[in-house]
Amino acid sequence: MTKHTASVPFDAADFLHADDIPGYLAEVTRDGDTRALPLALRTAADVLGMAELSRRTGLNRETLYRTLSQHGNPRLDTLATILDAFGLRLALEPVTGKRRAA
Repeated sequence: MTKHTASVPFDAADFLHADDIPGYLAEVTRDGDTRALPLALRTAADVLGMAELSRRTGLNRETLYRTLSQHGNPRLDTLATILDAFGLRLALEPVTGKRRAA
């Protein structure tokens, strides 16, 4: 008798706890490639809950859903507000090994 198994899409939110969010977001951007950050922020928002993120940021849920959507393009102040809700802040640091523009 053959057993059938069903696969389900992987969702990082199923394995992430609210206490892990700051480390998760920091790790996503550690290599300097920020392309994964929007999806990671959405995952973090799903773990925390959009209502709770709205409460912490003062942004309404519609704005958060739009900002953290696949095609979202948050303003810098909005990004900083969302990161602050997760206990993080934007920081600038020198890039090593690259030539600076004159």
